[in-house]
Amino acid sequence: METPSLNEAKKRTCNKVNIIRNFKIDDSLKNIGKNKKYLVKTYGCQMNERDSENISAILEGMGFKKAIDLNDADLVILNTCAIRENAHNKVFGMLGRLKHIKQKRPLLIGLCGCMAQEEIVVEEIIKKHKYINFVFGTHNIHKLPNILKKCIDSNKLEVEVWSKEGDIVEDIPIKRENKYKAWVNIMYGCDKFCTYCIVPYTRGKQRSRLKEDIINEVENLVKEGYKEITLLGQNVNAYGKDIENYNYDFSSLLKDVAKTGISRIRFVTSHPWDFTTQMINTIKEYNNIMPYIHLPVQSGSNKILKLMGRKYTRESYLSLFKSIKDNIPNVSITTDIIVGFPNESEEDFNDTLSLVQECKFDLAYTFIYSPRVGTPASKMVDNISLSVKEERLQKLNDLINKYSKLSNEKLLNKTVSVLIDGYSDKEGMLSGYTDTNKLVNVKAPKEYIGKIIDVKIIDVKTWSLTGEIIK
Repeated sequence: METPSLNEAKKRTCNKVNIIRNFKIDDSLKNIGKNKKYLVKTYGCQMNERDSENISAILEGMGFKKAIDLNDADLVILNTCAIRENAHNKVFGMLGRLKHIKQKRPLLIGLCGCMAQEEIVVEEIIKKHKYINFVFGTHNIHKLPNILKKCIDSNKLEVEVWSKEGDIVEDIPIKRENKYKAWVNIMYGCDKFCTYCIVPYTRGKQRSRLKEDIINEVENLVKEGYKEITLLGQNVNAYGKDIENYNYDFSSLLKDVAKTGISRIRFVTSHPWDFTTQMINTIKEYNNIMPYIHLPVQSGSNKILKLMGRKYTRESYLSLFKSIKDNIPNVSITTDIIVGFPNESEEDFNDTLSLVQECKFDLAYTFIYSPRVGTPASKMVDNISLSVKEERLQKLNDLINKYSKLSNEKLLNKTVSVLIDGYSDKEGMLSGYTDTNKLVNVKAPKEYIGKIIDVKIIDVKTWSLTGEIIK
């Protein structure tokens, strides 16, 4: 199989965001997948999960059927994440498995997502992983039918990446994985450029969808019987700031989405810098906006926050946290925290622990810092040893788990509203989430799936609750 040079693989740079509408698959491409099966494996965030729903729908529009597993697939696409080193390792481990399968039988292998936007990854694929058939970036999903056709016709590696900002493409078909809860993109990319984060380089600058397109999507979901939507963006509360003279912000969008009548509204992820009083008031005003906020802090040290380029201080974060708690009844707040960032001293780490002690987060997603090539932080000396990072992570997790359990214990013997969305990992039980996004396992007949029901909490664990139906 022939491979292009890296320069041949690079595509145009967009200076202006265009909105592309009326996506359709050409009739000549609709039978490419006839009698063939596909599998999409997704790594990373909710945005990647949403992209995979588009990819699956496009492939089915080309005649492919969904495979049961790897051994059943004629085409495998890995939708990748670039935010941490561990994600890279998992993808290349899976590529090794796919290479082994391909040595035994025909198999088309594709790679997309954030890793596909990293120059170093594409270089490695071109030089060392020539068994891969095609690569496309986060901005090029709508081009998948033509990419796949070229790949099959030419029997050479097809690479479609490097569109720096990307277009907004409406009307791409979607195969939603859940019949009751749906992801709704409101924007793409990010303008924050935190020093450790690869997202602005892999997903481009911020590009907001028009409010009419978002509201129309939600209204259609209501008609289809969906109970819950999650508004998605790398920084949802900066929505609209990239559109000149728009005069319409995230608070305005939340209000209009709430008026569609959808039962439950969530949103991720929020940057503390852009979280406004108007947002707090809107969440408080509408009962169908869930009292759950994911508010990444990353560190409790002002020194480290400045090195991270987070644009807020410990004090301003705590002030925002208090305002949210004071104004939104029963709100649940979760966060992200990185340990072992370059130059993080023991005192800096203790500042993080003390912030956690003050906030008592319902849950936190915690990570050891790992440099991402191309980010400003990758040029800093990674001067914290792995053993120290691991020790700090353990201390932090012990504290987080303590407060997670205490938060859940407050619900013991209380009645909560739960959207049952599927079968539990616990045998014979169903599961769903409260309005504050806490996992509940409940013994109930399958007819309850897709319904919002009242549940009494009868047992509490660190990461989940057990309930019984209120009859």
